[in-house]
Amino acid sequence: MEPLTILLGAALILLVLWEGFESIIMPRRVTRRFRLTRVFFRSSWGLWARFSTRLFSKRASESLLSVYGPLSFLMLMLLWATGLVTGFALIHWGTGSPFKTPEPVPTFLSDLYFSATTFFTLGLGDITPTSQLARFLTVAEGGMGFGFLALIISYLPLLNQSFERREINISMLDSRAGSPPTASEMLIRHSHDQAMDALTQLLHDWERWSAEFLEGHLSYPVLAYFRSQHDNQSWLGALTAILDTCALVMVVLEGTCVRQAELTFAMARHAVVDLSLVFQRAPRTGRKDRLSAEEFTAMTAALKEAGLKLKNGGETEEHLRELRQLYEPYLKGLSVYFRVTLPPWYIAEKVPDNWQVSGWDKSHQHRHHEPAPQENTHF
Repeated sequence: MEPLTILLGAALILLVLWEGFESIIMPRRVTRRFRLTRVFFRSSWGLWARFSTRLFSKRASESLLSVYGPLSFLMLMLLWATGLVTGFALIHWGTGSPFKTPEPVPTFLSDLYFSATTFFTLGLGDITPTSQLARFLTVAEGGMGFGFLALIISYLPLLNQSFERREINISMLDSRAGSPPTASEMLIRHSHDQAMDALTQLLHDWERWSAEFLEGHLSYPVLAYFRSQHDNQSWLGALTAILDTCALVMVVLEGTCVRQAELTFAMARHAVVDLSLVFQRAPRTGRKDRLSAEEFTAMTAALKEAGLKLKNGGETEEHLRELRQLYEPYLKGLSVYFRVTLPPWYIAEKVPDNWQVSGWDKSHQHRHHEPAPQENTHF
């Protein structure tokens, strides 16, 4: 008997089971500082993002970054399965490898092989247990293998459904706020008669979307690594455009759906701040202001030209800057981590929406693109 080996194997099994319970079954944010799953995502994403952004072109790197989300889920499942198989093999090794094997003397590789065939329920029969404890562990591991497979089968549809619900509203922003979505374009496209009612409904829908997004991504943080269909669309860009729009309605525009903008702003900011806590991304100020004084002047001029009534007074820009400080630093921290470019407030040069171009259209080559932000933090 090797008590330390047995304890190590049991500890490894319990660790993997608890990680799986927290990640898949428990529907709330985990506040424990050390988590094997968190270490896996932070280290693997850091390496994957650096590899993708430094060695490939913009288009190729974006394609590689989009692969990480689904691939990381499979890698995590493989990590958990390896941990369980190794844990049971250590227990068998610590109890003296009580098996009948083709080799004269059982080895740890024999224990590992037997554990793997048991976990994946192969039942080859070339190695058989010879003690009551070994038989009990074999049955327990076989049942655990069935449960592990059932969790994966039930987990995948939940991820796909949450991803689809998230992306529906993001795709709808294409015709409502442009590509990429901007707050100024959203207001300009809602400047016609009776459009403020549609804007109020839109902000109401995004209040609910932000709440669903928050609950879904707190329960399944891996969803945050799943990227949208188009390079100029993302959940982070959509949240940015909605927060910017709410800020303009609350501070700059005169007499338009202010109360609904306040409610949507509160829910969207809640989602951004909580996601920053989940991924441990500190707020960042950044060197470049997302809305300079010149851009603010050009944006307000475009809003006036569209027929929108703006508030008078020289303090409007300052009030908007104070409101921006409540959410922009968190957005910048997340954008650096996820390698996503935040949409601007205003685009002077009109660019076609995603629905207006196709892979056969040369005009998509002239779309507005900026390089994704880089992070120098070492994991």
